[in-house]
Order: sequence, then C-alpha cells, then structure tokens
Amino acid sequence: MGDMEKQSPDERKIAFITCVNDDKWYDECLLYLKHVELPAGFTADYLKIEDASSMTAGYNRGMRQSNAKYKVYLHQDTLLVNKRVIYELLDIFSDSSIGLVGIMGARSLPASGVWWDGLRTYGRVLHACEAESIVDSRQREPEGPYVDVEGVDGLFMATQYDVPWREDLFRGWHFYDVSQCREFARRGYRSVIPNQEKGFWCIHCPVEKPLAKEYKDYQKLFLQEYAGEFHPEV
Repeated sequence: MGDMEKQSPDERKIAFITCVNDDKWYDECLLYLKHVELPAGFTADYLKIEDASSMTAGYNRGMRQSNAKYKVYLHQDTLLVNKRVIYELLDIFSDSSIGLVGIMGARSLPASGVWWDGLRTYGRVLHACEAESIVDSRQREPEGPYVDVEGVDGLFMATQYDVPWREDLFRGWHFYDVSQCREFARRGYRSVIPNQEKGFWCIHCPVEKPLAKEYKDYQKLFLQEYAGEFHPEV
C-alpha cells in the first residue's frame, strides 16, 4: 500500500470503482455516472478494473488507485439514476460513525449469513432483467433518513473510510459484500441503508443465472469467520 497511506484522503473527491468484464455494460454504467451532479469543488475518479481475479482483489486495486475519501463500489450492470446521490451520501456521511452505505440489506443477518433470508430487509432497487420488464424490488423503507443494517447487497456500496477487502478469504464473486460490512463493524463503523421513498437510486440489470457451486463454499467461509458477530432474529 505504501504511498497511499502517506497521502491524506481528498475530502472533495469521489471515486466510482467497477470490476468490468463487459465493456458494453460498463459504457452504459459510466454514462449514468457522468451525469451524477458533483457538489461545487468536487472531482470524480472513474476506475474501470479489468481482469480482476475476484471482487475483493479488484476492489482493493481500485481503492489503492484513488485518494478519494468517498468511494462508490458498483457492479458494471448497475445504473445510478439518482443524480443527487453524492449530496445524499455526504449528508449521511456527515455522521462519522457511519462507514458504509448500501441500497439493500438486512437489519440483522440470519443464521445463513445470506442477507435476503433476513426477517427485516430494507431498501429498494429497480430490476430490469429483461428489456420489457422492470420490477420495483422494494423491501421496507427506513422510518427516518436511514436504518442500520448488518449486511448489504454488493450491487452498490459507498464508503467514507478505506477498509481492506478480504481477498485472503473471498477469492471469488460471493459474500465479499456482507464480509465488508462485518469488517467495518469490527472497526466500530456502522453500515446503513438510506430512505428511498422519494425515488430509487439504482436500476440493476442482472443476467439471471443459477447460483455458482462455489457460493456454498464461500457461505461456509463467511460463517466460520463472522457468525459469532451478528445477531439473527428469530
């Protein structure tokens, strides 16, 4: 890490970090990112991470490449439609105890460690799985501006502190997101989901595919590492 540790983070910079293996999707993603309004005096880095061996390795590489205090990690098939998102993030991050903002997640992680199995899931995203159909995936809305959660979904994760992603453990494409929430928690930082009643932040255009077989292996790893630290609701 060397050099990056010597630099203090640029508090007027935001980095958008994306692991890319499909340029067509990323071009679309980038088009939306370039339309996001930046507050006066702010600049943005757009980091396209190619040939990443895993999500954690790619995100660590992106994190080291930018001295931006604020970083948004998003999937190449996530379209950020909320043009005022930076203002809303800065508002939430004005509380220094909040380290991470996601857009969907679980108040308490269930015993499976899989956030969407949780009893109280929060957040909202528009799913455009096929050109003709858009599904408004709405969970609960936070009562106030945001709600604390134990795990979020990886399609959009914003941070105000640099915490290393666990590439030593998660060498694939699963469980890196909930792991990162736990890593923030270990350092005393909260993860939250914002209120999106006025309008959703993202459209996600995933290609439906069966769960990869290594998913279960990473689930086991996740539980070995963190199960003692979350509080399943029953």
